[in-house]
Amino acid sequence: MALEATRTAAYTASPAHTLTIMPAIAGVARPTMPQSNRTLGLALGLVAVVMFGGSLPATRASVLYLDPWFVTAARAAIGGAISLVLLGVRRPPLRLTHVPRLVLIALCLVIGFPLAAAIATVTVPSAHGGVILALMPLTTAIAAVPLAGERPSPFFWILTVIGAALVAAFALRDGSVAVVTGDIFLVLAVTMTGVGYTLSGTMARIMPGWQVIAWALVITLPPAAVATWLLWPDDAATVPLSAWIALIYSGVITQFVGYAIWNMALAAGGVARVGQLQLVQPFVTMAIAAVFLGETVDFAMIAFAVAVVAVVALGRRAAIRGPAASPG
Repeated sequence: MALEATRTAAYTASPAHTLTIMPAIAGVARPTMPQSNRTLGLALGLVAVVMFGGSLPATRASVLYLDPWFVTAARAAIGGAISLVLLGVRRPPLRLTHVPRLVLIALCLVIGFPLAAAIATVTVPSAHGGVILALMPLTTAIAAVPLAGERPSPFFWILTVIGAALVAAFALRDGSVAVVTGDIFLVLAVTMTGVGYTLSGTMARIMPGWQVIAWALVITLPPAAVATWLLWPDDAATVPLSAWIALIYSGVITQFVGYAIWNMALAAGGVARVGQLQLVQPFVTMAIAAVFLGETVDFAMIAFAVAVVAVVALGRRAAIRGPAASPG
């Protein structure tokens, strides 16, 4: 805790209030992240990944009957309303110097990724989504270098690339998929997610993880609420209940609860290391689809899932130098 207090003091005392945590003093080695923090971060990260695993099926279920722009606005409005209530009850302080970073997080995770993913799920096959979204750990690790001050070892990078290649091979095992316009939105979504996760992880080192996403959602609540009202479907009464349930899941679980837990995981276990757990997400999504949508889970899916989990497990042993942290 003393180390955390020192880091926070150094951060708040910085006149530039930069996005990165202050580097170690010249000649002094960076502290190694405690094993207990890494274990806690990975455990929390796995819980969040399971929640995020339902995001794509829920989004697809919504956009089949609702406009992607409406789904994005309503999702943000739902999460924002919950956040407003919680912040109103807890009344945590917010420094004005934190607002710019929270705005960036909101642009990436509350608006950018949900909108790009919603548009993409209308225009690309699920296999394509698995290929592109498998790059999330890599984009997160890359973003962690300049934004979180982390320095993954070459072995870590090798494992990340291998894991992403495994997921891509699984998605394409039945043949190549034609390139479509939706790929642009998926690449944009993955890029914004990597940056958003990293910024959230650095913010979660100095405030509780749930507050990071809560403030980001509250910032976007006014425009999200207005957009939800303006885009409200004329045929709302005919929209199936399943689409509304999927939308509520997206707003409550994946937009708020999942991100709150994920932010704590990033702060505890490190952005790059915990980010590797995203390699498992495509398979969690497929498992959820099998249970709720009746899709078949074949042996190949299980084999690839085991291989990816093995890569993630090896990633735990890869050296990642960076500031130690505990969850908020």
